[in-house]
Amino acid sequence: MHTDTDTAALPESVLVEWAQDGDDRAFEALVRRHQDVVYRIALRTLGNAAEARDTAQEALITAWRKLPGLRDPHTFPAWLHRIVGRLALNALRARRPEEPAEEDAEFRERGAGPADRALATDLNEALREALSGLPPPQRICWVLREMEGLGYEEIAEIVDTTPTAVRGRIHRARTHLVEALEPWR
Repeated sequence: MHTDTDTAALPESVLVEWAQDGDDRAFEALVRRHQDVVYRIALRTLGNAAEARDTAQEALITAWRKLPGLRDPHTFPAWLHRIVGRLALNALRARRPEEPAEEDAEFRERGAGPADRALATDLNEALREALSGLPPPQRICWVLREMEGLGYEEIAEIVDTTPTAVRGRIHRARTHLVEALEPWR
């Protein structure tokens, strides 16, 4: 293995190649680089911190198991996002329809005072509820675009559809969110 090299300074593609060869330290470095975004995608899709942690962990374990099959090391981030996105969608689909998502610190903001905090909390709760009302394919596309800043092509690859379908899903999600948040205008 490559024990005398500082993995944090290495290019991602090198770490991927080393991890594909079984280097645990290289994969640990990849996890450190991507664990926050993996968790955020899961959290923003699921709206439940415990479920998001489980999904993020499952995504990283799946990535470790399937890493030898990744053909192009440069596609690792999109490949990992695809794994967590699909796992989060599966978790959403497995939920009972009446099961609400918990309020999480991710959706709370701190304002200047109690009134500001109350307003921000109420608005964030309204956004969380509006997001939970979206069909899973629309929600994951909206989260990846608006909250993670991914492009249409990358989102299409993650959710296994076309960029045109992604644009349509995001448009429908935005329309729903604008209507749901109309009282806040």
